[in-house]
This record gives sequence, structure tokens and C-alpha cells, in this order.
Amino acid sequence: MSLLMSLFLVQAAFAGDAEQGEKVAKKCFACHAFAADAPPKAGPNLFGIIGRKTASVEGYAYSNAMQAWGEEGHIWTAEEIDAFIEAPKTVLPGNKMTFAGLKKPEERADLLAYLATLGE
Repeated sequence: MSLLMSLFLVQAAFAGDAEQGEKVAKKCFACHAFAADAPPKAGPNLFGIIGRKTASVEGYAYSNAMQAWGEEGHIWTAEEIDAFIEAPKTVLPGNKMTFAGLKKPEERADLLAYLATLGE
């Protein structure tokens, strides 16, 4: 899927603001990188996450739960990222993410719009 198509689908589904999403992403910067070819931090690089196979960032040691999801062929969609970042431990028990989640739907929509701008 092209970056333009991904951006359109995310914005249509969530009506987020990418500029605001970049600000929301600052909550994630301690653990995640957002630039192409940046090494993983405490969490995997999120550049190009929409449409990417789960647990596929080279050099990152995923939890067993996340690895199993990837092995099943799970692909990160905007809708699934939205659910995951709202309640990571509920959506995938056993994952390593310690962040409690973004509870405000508008923050998640903005973050997804920003993530949609990060791709090849």
C-alpha cells in the first residue's frame, strides 16, 4: 500500500491531525524511534508501522506474545494500532510495552495520522 493511500485511509477513518500527532508522539520518544533506519530503543522503531508485519523490526527483541502474533501473520492496521495504544496489555497480554495507553480517542487519531506520514 502506498504512503498516500495509507495516509488517506487513516485520516478518513480517524480524522486525525498529523501535526498534533507528532506532539502526541513525544510521549513515545523515550522508548520508540520514528526515523527510517533508526535503531530500536526500549521499543521497536515505529517508522512505517502501518501495514507492517508484527514483530518484524530487525534487531529488536520482541516478547513471546508479540513474536507469536507476527508468526501468525498479523499486520499492523490503523484500527489495530488504535486499539493497542489504547490498552496494550488488554489487546495483547504478555507484551513488553509498559505504557498504560492513550485513553483519549482524539490523541490516538492524531498519533495515527502522524504515523501514516512515516513510511516509504
